[in-house]
Amino acid sequence: MAKDGCDMRGMLSFQILNMLKKKNLCGEEIARNIEKYRGKKPVASTIYPALKRLSNSGFITGKRQGKRKVYSITKKGLLEEKKALAYFERLYLEIKK
Repeated sequence: MAKDGCDMRGMLSFQILNMLKKKNLCGEEIARNIEKYRGKKPVASTIYPALKRLSNSGFITGKRQGKRKVYSITKKGLLEEKKALAYFERLYLEIKK
């Protein structure tokens, strides 16, 4: 458990897929969106390895747009996000009991 509450690191990949389901984003935009939910902006050494893992798994793709790389979710990523959401919903309902 983190000093200031529950440690949510395990949800990073899910959060990224969920964000990219709604809109294509660059790494910096992803970090800023995560900051809104967690109260602390994740560092590049947290975000970019996660993006690389998701890309290597075929869940997202990244395309250069000028100096930025903009990420988008793939069909495989959409299916994975849907499965993860169902898992978190079941887990939450079980915890809530």
